[in-house]
Amino acid sequence: MHAQNTSPTRSRRQRGFTLIEMMVVLAIIGVLAALVVPNVLGRADEARVTAARTDVANLMQALKLYKLDNQQYPSTEQGLAALVNKPTQEPVPGAWRNYLDKLPQDPWGRAYQYLNPGVHGEVDILSLGADGQAGGDGFNADIGSWQ
Repeated sequence: MHAQNTSPTRSRRQRGFTLIEMMVVLAIIGVLAALVVPNVLGRADEARVTAARTDVANLMQALKLYKLDNQQYPSTEQGLAALVNKPTQEPVPGAWRNYLDKLPQDPWGRAYQYLNPGVHGEVDILSLGADGQAGGDGFNADIGSWQ
């Protein structure tokens, strides 16, 4: 049998961390969080802008296929819904097919805007950005097919 070491030094180490040690660790975690969190939060906004640009590019590709099959883009009234459901209002496409399974919403939860004729091109697709208002700067800026 081994004799147990009952010295005060060993038993003190086995009790755990002191309050001061815990406070130092929490302070270090707080400093690290203060440095990391702003960088992560900014990335979320950048990711939304990138997702919106990708959606706009995908919608433009679907519209180009629509035009290739039907010799014209859907009207503004038919909108982007013409990519998912065959329009019943004029001009009714003769060679329509399903171009998308469903219409995406922009990363801020709003529908993409569609104009035919467009202001910047033959047709325009755009998201109004984070603020949902026309124009704006930074993350509030419009994201469109002409960019």
